Amino acid sequence: MNNMNITVALASWNSLAPIREEDWSGGTHRGGHSFRFYFLFDFLHVATWCISLREMEEKIELRVYGDASLPTLVYLPGMHGDWTLIGGFRSAILGRVRFVEIAYPRTLTWSLDDHAAAIESALSEQGISRGWLLGESFGSQPLWRMMERGAFQAQGVILAGGFVRHPAHRFMRLMSKITGRISATLFVKIVFGYAKFARFRYRDSPQTLATLDEFIARRTPADKQAAQYRLELVAGNDPRPAAMNVKVPVYALTGFLDPLVPWPLVRRWLRKKCPGFRDFQVIRRADHNVLNTGIKESAQWILKWMGAVDDPAERAKLEKINH
Repeated sequence: MNNMNITVALASWNSLAPIREEDWSGGTHRGGHSFRFYFLFDFLHVATWCISLREMEEKIELRVYGDASLPTLVYLPGMHGDWTLIGGFRSAILGRVRFVEIAYPRTLTWSLDDHAAAIESALSEQGISRGWLLGESFGSQPLWRMMERGAFQAQGVILAGGFVRHPAHRFMRLMSKITGRISATLFVKIVFGYAKFARFRYRDSPQTLATLDEFIARRTPADKQAAQYRLELVAGNDPRPAAMNVKVPVYALTGFLDPLVPWPLVRRWLRKKCPGFRDFQVIRRADHNVLNTGIKESAQWILKWMGAVDDPAERAKLEKINH
């Protein structure tokens, strides 16, 4: 039970404390049995409400842009966990694909399998059962779990600053510990500092600038805890078996200046071990957040890759993999 739920429960106790048995029982009951029954009923009611609130909080959010007749591209965000920095890329591909954006809950309990199942359920509720998966950084981890589960009919996989097993997974544990030690005050200063930098960097992308206010609003202390937890999930995850058995084309792009994911190691592993691997593009002027710092190039490559499945030679390669 989180702090808000504990506060609600204590408030319920305090509201009952001054009530005497005769005030609500009319003096018709003997002893304290009816009081105890009343308090137990109230406590169970509060507990049920708290559980319902947690379930409501820990839910995948989903937004869909574009007609259902278009090819579907499902965006799984990185460590920040939402769609607040994808506006420029969305505008670049709008009208060419049906773009589905996911936002994770700020959960501290979900496994990657829980993430995958919740994403599949949210997509199913919208009648979306097949399409391409675009995994950005952390988003590549629930992506591989979805590939392993097979409930969603993936037509292809695209990694954007993504990876299979993080080449420096021990470093991810260190990053998790560092994130956990950052105070809430310092976290807010970092967020606002990044926002100022982002306003300058994305000054030519009005779509991204328009989402910065939402980006800032979503960066709360609970968001910091969620980011720390996601780092722990990355450090403990090894999806290599899923990538080694993938039956669809796999593409990847990254920024040349990526301090978080050593992309040469990711590329080498995909070339050697992933049977569906097709292409790996490095965008020189972009960084880890390649979908935002290399909007035009990212959009061009992704649209090209999504169209490649219609090529007869590509279909022949897929048939060879699947048989």
